[in-house]
Amino acid sequence: MLRSRADLRSEIAQKNREANLASLAKLEKSLAKSREGGGEKYNARHVEAGKLLPRERVERLLDRDGWFLELAPLAGLDIQGHAPGASVVGGIGVVSGVECMITASEATVKGGAMSEYSVIKSGRLSDVAEQNGLPSISLIESAGADLPNQSKIFVPGGRGFRDLTKRSEERTPTVCLVFGSSTAGGAYIPGMSDYVVMVKKQAQVYLGGPPLVKMATGEETTHEELGGAEMHSRVSGVSDFLAEDEEDAIRIGREIVAHLNWKKGGPPPSSHVEEPLYSSEDLLGIASADVRIPFDAREVIARVVDGSRFSEFKPLYGPELVCGWAHVHGHPVGILANNGILFTSCANKGAQFIQLCNQSNVPLLYLQNIVGFMVGRKYEEEGIIKAGAKMINAVSNSTVPSITIMIGASYGAGNYAMAGRAYKPNFLFTWPNHRIAVMGGKQLAGVLDIIQREAAAKKGETVDEQRLGVMKQMTEGLIDQESDPFFATARVWDDGIIDPRDTRSVVGMCLSITHTKPVQGTTSWGVFRH
Repeated sequence: MLRSRADLRSEIAQKNREANLASLAKLEKSLAKSREGGGEKYNARHVEAGKLLPRERVERLLDRDGWFLELAPLAGLDIQGHAPGASVVGGIGVVSGVECMITASEATVKGGAMSEYSVIKSGRLSDVAEQNGLPSISLIESAGADLPNQSKIFVPGGRGFRDLTKRSEERTPTVCLVFGSSTAGGAYIPGMSDYVVMVKKQAQVYLGGPPLVKMATGEETTHEELGGAEMHSRVSGVSDFLAEDEEDAIRIGREIVAHLNWKKGGPPPSSHVEEPLYSSEDLLGIASADVRIPFDAREVIARVVDGSRFSEFKPLYGPELVCGWAHVHGHPVGILANNGILFTSCANKGAQFIQLCNQSNVPLLYLQNIVGFMVGRKYEEEGIIKAGAKMINAVSNSTVPSITIMIGASYGAGNYAMAGRAYKPNFLFTWPNHRIAVMGGKQLAGVLDIIQREAAAKKGETVDEQRLGVMKQMTEGLIDQESDPFFATARVWDDGIIDPRDTRSVVGMCLSITHTKPVQGTTSWGVFRH
């Protein structure tokens, strides 16, 4: 049982808390922008048309005692031409007792038209559904592609339709509820779903609307004649169920999920779940606002795992990487957490621990706060490249579910060794103190300074100190801006920024979701260099 040694009354803990609360206030403000969709004017117009707002549709679809884990809620934030949330509401929620991937068109933003970041976000949601074997429910009211930006959307956007058909082939059900006009690409989503529900006198699904049909063929027709819900329910067969109104469509959608007879492939959690000994509130004082200041990963683990119980692996060897077993909301989990820079011993220890967890089919939780691998002649002679390659090999080829929470720095190859986005963890969330880059701004600027000076010396030139100083300052500022967690989450480098106090709940939900599929480890690792 872990015993906390954190001094939460210290000056640094109070400063951490103040800084983290300020970051969380910024996060809430950004999330509020995402939740307001197209804004007051377009929301009012949507409601006046007798429609539910997209988030209201999601809320009514969910079980009353169920939960919803929203993913990439700030995609597109502060990127010119994109709305916060990228015109898509997406996440995993409980519907008729089944954890489902739910996506909803944000119809109050350009009629639900898909932007470049809508496609990127939708691709990530599709990856999560596929990786975790989740049934999916699409709540559609979409004008298709945002035509002025078609060059950024058309080619990658086709992947979404392929994903729907592949999921169907894999016997993972797809359900589509159509609430309004769904044109062009928006029409293919119901067309490629297993189950389709359309709302009477509201849903309109066609590849080309009346103006395009008239221009292409000369035929004059109305929206209802061309693609109305009744036509598709009675004539074309594109619709399987005709709903009287939106509430009825949601009811039918819930009934479809209830009739799936869905069963999870992974083992259930333990019936005995203990709360941690320590309050999650403490994490605001523990998490360093300045990622250059270290903090003990065990203090985080003690506030996340059941009963603060942690069985540590090789505690005396490679202590800068904390490894061990615990439970979170009754699910067994193997934890790898950074307590400093990665040395050769840490990498060897991490690789072995990942192998052991795969051997016993235990999911992995990475608590990432890493500035990279140790550099220097001594460490190169020790073979730190070999050891790092071994750990990255283990991370890459592991087949048990993995969840990454970035609780501090994420620099250099440390990002890779601790299951960064490129290594396809099932989920990846960040804390608001998180920073991500090749290296810190000061370090990168310093490296460029050395390179410039060496280049000048080789040419026999004098260094322009003023110019070099300006260049260093600009480089440092740019890296600091691009390593900001809001910059990262806007570009869907993660699945969202979370309140540190919610970490236990988020990890618990993620573990439950990953158990939709059987949890099966591997003993196949390719070649380890010795």
